[in-house]
Amino acid sequence: MRGNIAQLMQQAQKMQENMQRAQEELANIEVTGNAGGGMVSVTLTGRMECRKVRIDPSVISDAEMTEDLVAAAINDAVNKVNAASQEKMGAATAGMQLPPGMKMPF
Repeated sequence: MRGNIAQLMQQAQKMQENMQRAQEELANIEVTGNAGGGMVSVTLTGRMECRKVRIDPSVISDAEMTEDLVAAAINDAVNKVNAASQEKMGAATAGMQLPPGMKMPF
């Protein structure tokens, strides 16, 4: 029994190190969300910080459409960051048996 606990503690420590590494990698990524066939693009970091917004001048004359395209581009970028986060965190916890429904980090 004691060996199992020690092994479990080692696995938990390794998983924690992997998760920290994954979080650092995520902080350094940038993703770009697009809308309107590329008429609007938004670049976010892995920490959901906006780095860049590009709006094609042809859509600026229609404020409502521009607003909708900016919102759609942001949502696209957020979805991409979330997908990258799930991928990295999934890799960080690989091999560690977690109960169903349990998510990391806690």
